[in-house]
Amino acid sequence: MKVAIFASGNGTNFEALAKRFESGEFPGELVLLFCNHPDAPVMERAKRLKIPAESFTVKSCGGKEEYEKKVLALLKEHKIDFIVLAGYLRVVGATILDEYDHRMINLHPAWLPEYPGLHSIERAFEDGKSQTGVTVHYIDADLDAGPIIAQCHVPILPTDTLETLETRVHEVEHQLFPLALRQALTAATEKEHE
Repeated sequence: MKVAIFASGNGTNFEALAKRFESGEFPGELVLLFCNHPDAPVMERAKRLKIPAESFTVKSCGGKEEYEKKVLALLKEHKIDFIVLAGYLRVVGATILDEYDHRMINLHPAWLPEYPGLHSIERAFEDGKSQTGVTVHYIDADLDAGPIIAQCHVPILPTDTLETLETRVHEVEHQLFPLALRQALTAATEKEHE
């Protein structure tokens, strides 16, 4: 299984996963980072970890349709079998979804179906909820609504600030994401060998 990770920002989850790929923890090989923000810190992480990285924007491609065609061509060029979204802040369209049905997963910082989309931790905190969560799920055409692989609750403590809650959510992400990714890659590998 050749794997690509898509990210848009800092890349802490990307780096954590990259190190696990390197140590052989996953049934697959991380061969590409794709980022839709050329100046994002994740690009430097990929360079430091010697993982091939590509980056371009929707604007540089002249629109979403051309952007997705260019991303798909990049995936085919690298012979990508499986995609991991790790803080990739774009909705994936049909051009890519149709090619990677049930071979693309996402990490979301909420207990889906609650708080799909952006600012999930902040919205749960502001709503005064007693807990939020982390969800790893397959991507489908609906926003943060694909089949769930794994979930974990994160309590919102009376003493929490938004920053302390974010820190705890990210800690849970770093624990749950590798477990769910291993499960999804194993399932995809088995399906390929049927």
